[in-house]
Amino acid sequence: MGWSVIDVPLSVLDLAPVAASGTTSEALAHTTALARRTEQLGYHRFWVAEHHNMPAIASAAPPVLLAHLAAATSTIRVGSGGVMLPNHPPLVVAEQFGTLEALHPGRIDLGIGRAPGTDQATALALRRTMAGLNAEAFPQELAALIGYFRGDPGPITATPGAGQMPAIWLLGSSGFSAQLAGTLGLPFSFAHHFSPANTLPALALYRQHFRPSVWLDKPYAMVAVNVVCADTDEQAEWLSGPAGLSFLRLRSGRPEPLASPQEAADYPYTEFEREFVRQRRDGQAIGSPATVRKALTALREQTQADELMLTTLVYDIDDRVRSFELVMTDPDDDQ
Repeated sequence: MGWSVIDVPLSVLDLAPVAASGTTSEALAHTTALARRTEQLGYHRFWVAEHHNMPAIASAAPPVLLAHLAAATSTIRVGSGGVMLPNHPPLVVAEQFGTLEALHPGRIDLGIGRAPGTDQATALALRRTMAGLNAEAFPQELAALIGYFRGDPGPITATPGAGQMPAIWLLGSSGFSAQLAGTLGLPFSFAHHFSPANTLPALALYRQHFRPSVWLDKPYAMVAVNVVCADTDEQAEWLSGPAGLSFLRLRSGRPEPLASPQEAADYPYTEFEREFVRQRRDGQAIGSPATVRKALTALREQTQADELMLTTLVYDIDDRVRSFELVMTDPDDDQ
């Protein structure tokens, strides 16, 4: 459950980052090692996200990676944070996650996003048709996906899929998915880590529109937040440099593998770029265990989240593992 002062489950979102000096094989091996270690530490769930055409991220195929992670662990829930539904026919997603649920009953989460999460050319290459790429079709495609899991009568039966429904979540960074999740009575995960200004309005919409369902009697909201925890505030600041540079390069249309902390420190930022990176840090929890604990406690109190999901983008896997270890440190051990 994490610290008693936070008193909510803590979970993990991992991006399988590819270091500038590494390979995708190493990145996926590191993600596997992190899943095992966070399971040992008591984290509640471990999610990976769908990203395409991004050299810095190796999680292009969440169902494949999740099958591996579930087999490499035994108790932690594993899931997608998320699968971008506009990129895939609902039947394919139902068969993939029905298979995962059949292999690992009761441990699979299907977090679903409304946007393609990539450029239009890549999204078109994934679906090979513009049909389904319009986010306005999301409610209908979501309904079709849920119908496959329920085994609704029709000409097509998802096998696996029908009768093997994973835990379904809606993901969002604005109000649309928040309102839809509430209307359907689904759990909702908000991307505070890249849209902090929208966090409170979206959570308010979710709770305002919530209707009890077969899944939930009352709202259940999770908030994802960037965390870099190190022995000192100064070390955490140093380790957080590559994430800021990576996001800057992504928004500039030139994504690259994750730089080292020294490369990030040496990068010739313009004043505009420095301000962009500074704004990117809003809402993050970066520092020593005490500093991070204070930030997470404040976020929990501000959002009234039922669960916090931590994502840590640093260059070295040992620093990534260490960050999650320090987050679970007993506060009395800091004295």
